[in-house]
Amino acid sequence: MRPESRIQTYNIGRVSVLQTLQGLVLALSYVGLGLGYFPGLRMNRATIALVGSALLIALGTLNLEAAWMAIDPSTIVFLLSMMVVNAYLSYAGFFQLALVYLLRLTRSPLGLLVWLTLGTGVLSAFFLNDTLALISTPLTLQLTRALGLSPIPYLLAIAGATNIGSLATLSGNPQNILVGSFSGIPYLVFMQALMPVAIAGLAVQIGLLWLLYPSVRSLKPCTPEKLSRLRLHRPLLIKTLLVTSLLLTAFVVGLPLAESAFLAAATLLVTRRIKPQRVLKEVDWSLLVLFSGLFILTKAVQSLDGLNHLSGWVTHPVGLLSTVTILSNLISNVPAVLLLNTLIAQNDTQNWLLLAAGSTLAGNLTLFGSVANLITVEAANSQGHPLSFWEHLRFGLPLTILTLMITLFWVTTQ
Repeated sequence: MRPESRIQTYNIGRVSVLQTLQGLVLALSYVGLGLGYFPGLRMNRATIALVGSALLIALGTLNLEAAWMAIDPSTIVFLLSMMVVNAYLSYAGFFQLALVYLLRLTRSPLGLLVWLTLGTGVLSAFFLNDTLALISTPLTLQLTRALGLSPIPYLLAIAGATNIGSLATLSGNPQNILVGSFSGIPYLVFMQALMPVAIAGLAVQIGLLWLLYPSVRSLKPCTPEKLSRLRLHRPLLIKTLLVTSLLLTAFVVGLPLAESAFLAAATLLVTRRIKPQRVLKEVDWSLLVLFSGLFILTKAVQSLDGLNHLSGWVTHPVGLLSTVTILSNLISNVPAVLLLNTLIAQNDTQNWLLLAAGSTLAGNLTLFGSVANLITVEAANSQGHPLSFWEHLRFGLPLTILTLMITLFWVTTQ
């Protein structure tokens, strides 16, 4: 064999080995993202995404500059800013105030289920759904304990309503923030398109829980024990509500999302009332690191042409909804959106709406479909009310199928 041929064969073999290693790192990264950990290692999704990105850079899949450019600044700034706004609302007592007043409207099991579903759904439409799940779960446990009710159907109501309600707006959840950043769909247009789906989904959820849990059907008021005192920080609450109202107005009139949220967060950070350390510790820095790592992983997938086999599926509405639902439950909804967004044209509003709806509603399918589900199941377990995978599935499966069917009909017929 000639020396030139040997060199060529060596180079081909070297490239083949390198591509195999790159593909293996990507595969292991997404397996870890789906599981949320690696057995025997102290790693979460954020560190898995970060380590996977570092290895792909080391293997030459993309250089450091390309990896940095892959991170979308609008998404990171928007998400960070909304976390700051949520932190101030939480410290001021807004979420507790809203939920307590909603729950004081009724004492009957069915009335409580209805108001809890609607209240949680409405709040999660405008504020990040995972934050709302963290706030509303302990309040719901306290209320059901005071009324002598099983918390399971009401915790399921919270988990489902935070997912469904967050579908209604671009600021409701991280995947919607991504869709808004990539597609450029105005806030009001998005809300007009998907709010009817969210409202219908909340109604379906109430009906399913009524069918599955006979204990919630009663309209007879329960006699509660004394509830804990509501704590409010009134000056901070007034300021935060004013800034948040202006922010939502900016969203509705079509001002840039990231810039508006950034200015609102900056305004709230100018204060004499709360130390900055208290606010910044409420920011989910792991989530921001996760997003950054996912942007890099997605860029690596694109550079290796790893999405070619999916391009045919996502051209049809049913195929797109099916694909995003499956991917969202395998690798989580945010990675699924980041993988599929490159296959959708920026002006294809219908498919962007289907991508947002599918990735959000898929979170109700299984216990592991969304963080809100995990928050509620851990809370139930801690109070001695275990919520099994199968019990959640008998609620989540029909809820997901029905809401996806509603989405498909509504979005494709508009």
